[in-house]
Amino acid sequence: MPDPRDASPYDALLLLSFGGPEGPDDVIPFLENVTRGRGIPRERLKEVGEHYFGFGGVSPINAQNRALLDALRKDFADHGLDLPVYWGNRNWAPYLTDTLREMVADGRRRILVLATSAYASYSGCRQYRENLADALAALEAEGLELPRIDKLRHYFNHPGFLEPMIDGVVESLADLPEEVRSGAHIAFSTHSIPLSAADTSGPVESHGDGGAYVTQHLDVARTIADAVRERTGEDHPWQLVYQSRSGAPHIPWLEPDICDHLEERHAAGVPAVVIAPIGFVSDHMEVLYDLDTEARAKAEELGLPMRRSATVGDDPRFAAAVRDLVLERAAVERGEEVRPCALGALGPSHQLCPVGCCPARTPRPAAAGADSPYA
Repeated sequence: MPDPRDASPYDALLLLSFGGPEGPDDVIPFLENVTRGRGIPRERLKEVGEHYFGFGGVSPINAQNRALLDALRKDFADHGLDLPVYWGNRNWAPYLTDTLREMVADGRRRILVLATSAYASYSGCRQYRENLADALAALEAEGLELPRIDKLRHYFNHPGFLEPMIDGVVESLADLPEEVRSGAHIAFSTHSIPLSAADTSGPVESHGDGGAYVTQHLDVARTIADAVRERTGEDHPWQLVYQSRSGAPHIPWLEPDICDHLEERHAAGVPAVVIAPIGFVSDHMEVLYDLDTEARAKAEELGLPMRRSATVGDDPRFAAAVRDLVLERAAVERGEEVRPCALGALGPSHQLCPVGCCPARTPRPAAAGADSPYA
């Protein structure tokens, strides 16, 4: 077992997230950051912005990241792990480049990155790595000494990520009316992505037929469903479904959409549904709008009892899982033997993203991988 207090050679952890607006005036500039280079008309951004304006122009993701930061710092301190935790975003303040500049000024030279995305995909992994490369290039242009950056492995099947979600599904089932509970269907939901991106997700050997993205989500869904059956004694039917599709309608994306799925399940006579957002770390805008607003409205229209289980957020078990991942990667870097934790059938993910993993349509440099120009 790795020493529970030894994170060497690392001297800092960076929480890297998507970012979100924190007031009405931030919404359109934030969406411009997210969509930069895609040629999306401003009128379309205003339409999407209505999702945020319905919540006062504030995305919950930044508050959720602050709560996760507090949970991580508390867990590290409680277990004697002296590792400072920083926070940077891809699309809003605190911006990644600014945070890395601060870390360099603080003398941080070996940095581990925790991305708020648990699965393999271009948007969930490589794009974060490209943003890291962009930030490092900016610091290099300023003449600063560059830190070495590594990214924690995908944690979709770590017990500390799965166990809170298992509890959430069990609690949501228990909250349904007794007369519909035993026949309830579980819809495991995640972000839809283009089929082309799904098919090329993960290492090259995983490409095709949804790639690692679909395979990993199916393994998580099956693992949670099996655990729910063991705890409740009920074998609930389930399906992996998708939400938050965007982009041109002629480009095929992963289906079925959650609202279409609710209609289909209702037509099939399902008495109730629990939606489990397994693809998300916290209850951010896409969960609140696509599930708690749109999907809930569809369920109410159908007269279909629905519950939505919680994401892991700042659950102490998730914070402990991050500590475990940090110590695991540190031990690997020191050349020690480790036994990574993982549930389900797939086993632990790779420690280093290999060449060809989750490629972009237009190749760009990406840090913290085997093809990094900043090794």
